[in-house]
Amino acid sequence: MKVAVVGATGLVGTVMLKVLSERNFPVTELFPVASEKSVGKKINFKGKEYTVCSMQHAIDSKPQIALFSAGGNTSLEWAPKFAANGTFVIDNSSAWRMHPDKKLIVPEVNSTLITTNDHIIANPNCSTIQMVVVLKPLHEKYKIKRVIVSTYQSVTGTGVKAVTQLENERKGISGEMAYKYQIDKNCLPQIDVFLDNGYTKEEMKMVNETKKIMQDDSIQVTATCVRVPVMGGHSESVNIEFENEFDLNEVKSILSHTKGVILQDDISNSIYPMPIDADGKDEVFVGRVRRDESNEKSLNLWIVADNLRKGAATNAVQIAEYLVEKNIVTQ
Repeated sequence: MKVAVVGATGLVGTVMLKVLSERNFPVTELFPVASEKSVGKKINFKGKEYTVCSMQHAIDSKPQIALFSAGGNTSLEWAPKFAANGTFVIDNSSAWRMHPDKKLIVPEVNSTLITTNDHIIANPNCSTIQMVVVLKPLHEKYKIKRVIVSTYQSVTGTGVKAVTQLENERKGISGEMAYKYQIDKNCLPQIDVFLDNGYTKEEMKMVNETKKIMQDDSIQVTATCVRVPVMGGHSESVNIEFENEFDLNEVKSILSHTKGVILQDDISNSIYPMPIDADGKDEVFVGRVRRDESNEKSLNLWIVADNLRKGAATNAVQIAEYLVEKNIVTQ
């Protein structure tokens, strides 16, 4: 199994390599790809040293799978070239997510949509991934009418530059700024650029991607996305309005038996999900599950996940695992 990791030296690319190793994905040949300035650098994967190569070298090597985490413009330019060579591309950027001919996949939710014709598969936005893993089983049981979500997103979602800014601010050091404003001891109610409707691009990603992944345009979604001074892990406060009545204990039972979800909901012992505990883990954690007392068919809950793992790298590797498991990609 020949695997290319495009953006291998970046924050998500580094985690992709780690997840591939941890999950023993059957890599026989690895092609770490990065920008031209990084070509020739060495990286370590499973105890073996590999040389960072160029995009064209990786394409010419005809890997069966290419994991992309190098930005939208890079994906738009190079993913079709890999795909034309028979490679299955799993892209972590926003480039292909809303393309009508491309599948937007969260394995626990809609992996069965993937076919042998899908040579470019989109990995959803990190905040959307962790939310739909929780929404899917509840939608199947009670039918979701509306979702109101507020996010509390880690600086790692922006990248290395943002992590450095936060670290510098905590040390009292001046340096390059990833954000317009200080992030330490602060919250920034802007993630990505503002659009004409007053929402940010990140907020509209959650709206549009949720409908596509859930395959239901009738679900109404509204989002407010906030950057917080946390080093790893995204948190979400989610209010769900159902079409049908629900039983709170049944909701908790459904969530506790949902693949990829861990229920942490013991308020008598102050047990609930926190990003510090989700760090380095692949599951989605949910807690603070309670009835919305202002609306009899509504539910409040709190969702936390490691945005670099389940929100990006792990989800992409899980898609690759599905391709192998179903013999869509042959070893």
